[in-house]
Amino acid sequence: MEFIYDILGIPFGFVLRFIYDLVGNYVFALVLFTLVCRVFMLPSSISQQKGAAKTQRLQSKIRKIRERYAGDQKKIQEETQALYSREGYNPMNAGCMPLLIQMPIIFGLVAVIYKPLTYALQMPEEVVTVLTQGLKELDVTYTSRTAELVVIEHFKNLGGLVAEKYAAQIRDFNFTFLGLPLGQTPSYNTPSVLWAVPILSGLSSLASSVYMNITQKRNNPEMNKNPAGGCMMVFMPLLSLVFTFQFPIGIGIYWIASNIFAFIQQVILSYTHNPRKMVARLMVEETVQRRSKENNRKLVIQKQRDS
Repeated sequence: MEFIYDILGIPFGFVLRFIYDLVGNYVFALVLFTLVCRVFMLPSSISQQKGAAKTQRLQSKIRKIRERYAGDQKKIQEETQALYSREGYNPMNAGCMPLLIQMPIIFGLVAVIYKPLTYALQMPEEVVTVLTQGLKELDVTYTSRTAELVVIEHFKNLGGLVAEKYAAQIRDFNFTFLGLPLGQTPSYNTPSVLWAVPILSGLSSLASSVYMNITQKRNNPEMNKNPAGGCMMVFMPLLSLVFTFQFPIGIGIYWIASNIFAFIQQVILSYTHNPRKMVARLMVEETVQRRSKENNRKLVIQKQRDS
């Protein structure tokens, strides 16, 4: 797993450092980086919106299949899969794709946040090694993963020529949010101000889930009969809450910003790519295609008659 962090840490560290040099604030750089990622994922979000419209369009056909083969669940599944195949539709893409796209981003951010000296400040490896080895002389607890974070936290107590040479660079690097080190991880067992990050993460995810659920039910009344929709509305915020307890608050800040940008994106797409209008467009396209096929078939029959 570490090699994945190392591979993704280099490009992510470069991008974050570039943004940090522009704005001079690491948290702001994280938020801007998140915005760039959301823009990058915009085509996937639009594809989701189109998938939702296609799902709505296919509901009547699926209902007919269920009525025709009532009691024969195997046949219903076969015909439904055949319908999906003809329509070029995969119901799994809508829910899984955005999360799959975000996973490399998470891995890259984990690497950068755990190793800011290496990836964000881009210090030489030998310098990082000397600084982390200097921690042995201090009465502090650290692991190989958290060593660079501890160096930043206790840098004033480190001595030596190397520490003096890079003192200004590390001192000017603000690796905190409201006074909290971005490398600290909230603990379930120890209530603290760090809990604010997972809580905000859960609430921002809940707002996005509630809005999506309301919008989908308004555009597709059939969803009111599906209890799974309400479960997902609760599950995703809960997952967001638990997830941000597992990583440093820097990851949590990214997750909060991502949830907020996702909510704004949903509001915009609900107007620019309204499912009802997209369903109407799909129906028109299907009608045009069907008439085109009928006309082509008539031309073929007419040519056969003429010959």
